[in-house]
Amino acid sequence: MNEKKEVGEKAADYVKDGMVIGLGTGSTVYYTITKLGKLVQQGLSIKGIPTSFQTEKLAKALGIPLVSFKDIDHIDVAIDGADEVSPDLDLIKGGGGALLREKIIAKAADIFIVVADSLKLVNTLGAFPLPVEVVPFGMEMTEKYLEMLGGSPKLRQDNKSPYQTDNGNFIFDCSFQKITHPGDLERELNLIPGVVDNGLFVGMADIVISLDKQKEIDINLRK
Repeated sequence: MNEKKEVGEKAADYVKDGMVIGLGTGSTVYYTITKLGKLVQQGLSIKGIPTSFQTEKLAKALGIPLVSFKDIDHIDVAIDGADEVSPDLDLIKGGGGALLREKIIAKAADIFIVVADSLKLVNTLGAFPLPVEVVPFGMEMTEKYLEMLGGSPKLRQDNKSPYQTDNGNFIFDCSFQKITHPGDLERELNLIPGVVDNGLFVGMADIVISLDKQKEIDINLRK
């Protein structure tokens, strides 16, 4: 069984004719976007707003019409993956490097749906290093402040050079081990000068689509 395909395609059920859809980035939401591309070819009328250049390229190849924020006043549904999902439906995102655009689009959506295979479900966030997007200027000082919060930051690399986001920024992957108060940490990180945003998505996911122990589709709603 391909768990990513199962949950990714299930999310397409929430997309209706005439909707504006936030299109996420990653290996699971890839299957959502691919399914939406097939539905568009069959006559579904939607507009997509992508979270990354990678997703933009995929959507264009599949024939999904794209818009930008200047063309719309809201997003009906945003669908994206996650690197970790807690029982409270809080998330760590940003493994694919698109966390800032993903958070902007998730915040603008009426409904934010997360697709995640069973390996992404955790009791406590933090085993996956938390991505923190920072501006290049003064990043050495920013790194020190991240260390003061206990994050053990490591600058993400791409072919022996610092990885650059679609926004031209860098990412520190910070190992916090266990994040028991994600809301507090999210705010503390964003108060650091030089931090653009971080991969903690607290209280944002409305629906998480995953698989239960019997490998059946499991839909969790925010309480």
